[in-house]
Amino acid sequence: MSILWIILIGFVAGILARLLAPGPNKPSGFILTTLLGIAGAFVATWVGQTIGWYRLDQGAGFIGATVGAVLVLFIWNRLVVSRRISDPSGERRWL
Repeated sequence: MSILWIILIGFVAGILARLLAPGPNKPSGFILTTLLGIAGAFVATWVGQTIGWYRLDQGAGFIGATVGAVLVLFIWNRLVVSRRISDPSGERRWL
């Protein structure tokens, strides 16, 4: 699989994750959206191989990458709310 294909799938999975996940979805931008999708693919592959859904030579597909990206985005938002990491937008959130 070429690097360009990974970047394209990561970008599309990151966009879908941002549309599906509630919350402010910060940080934003082309590069961070692509990294979100690629990280989601890695998370989905790791979880799938750990559970036994994928063999060691298989990776997560597009749907798995999107679900993994939603999971990564959810964890990111929880870390911002609990103030373990700072909000990249600079806005203060009051709960």
